[in-house]
Amino acid sequence: MDSKIEKTLKSDRIYEGKIINLRVDTVELPDKKYSKREIVEHQKAVGIIAFDGKDRIWMVRQYRKALDKMTLEIPAGLIEPNELPADAAKRELQEEVGYTCENINYLFDTYSSPGFTNEKMSLFLAEDLKESKLENDEDEFVYRESFEVDELYNMILNCELSDAKTIIAVLVAKKYMEESKL
Repeated sequence: MDSKIEKTLKSDRIYEGKIINLRVDTVELPDKKYSKREIVEHQKAVGIIAFDGKDRIWMVRQYRKALDKMTLEIPAGLIEPNELPADAAKRELQEEVGYTCENINYLFDTYSSPGFTNEKMSLFLAEDLKESKLENDEDEFVYRESFEVDELYNMILNCELSDAKTIIAVLVAKKYMEESKL
């Protein structure tokens, strides 16, 4: 199967922002008909599974305006220009939960919602944490807490966690814990 079955004929930038851009593409479909695609271009991001001991991971609570409510999420954030993803993960870990780490390992990339955005998040596993001064971004108010992985897993099953990257991270953390307990 051809990896590019829609040919872009025209692309119009509608909005340029600090974090996202919005464009509308006119595409030719395989049946030679035409359609419009609204695409949100998003900066690349990182998410961190930050183990606090053997069976706990650090989470952050923060208000999300798009949802108009507080959410419980793994530490995460945007990759700055010319910054390596692993360095961004270390920086976000320090900014959001106040820890540095000796070991940070890349796990995989995920796309948040490929139907309309190119946002790519690289997921990392951080271990051997050491407390450091917490330096929040000036426009972010996050509250850190650690949870047992099984408690977070049960929160997924009880529909108490709804953030996709966090659900993925908790499932990966649970599998990692099961495999590391020989």
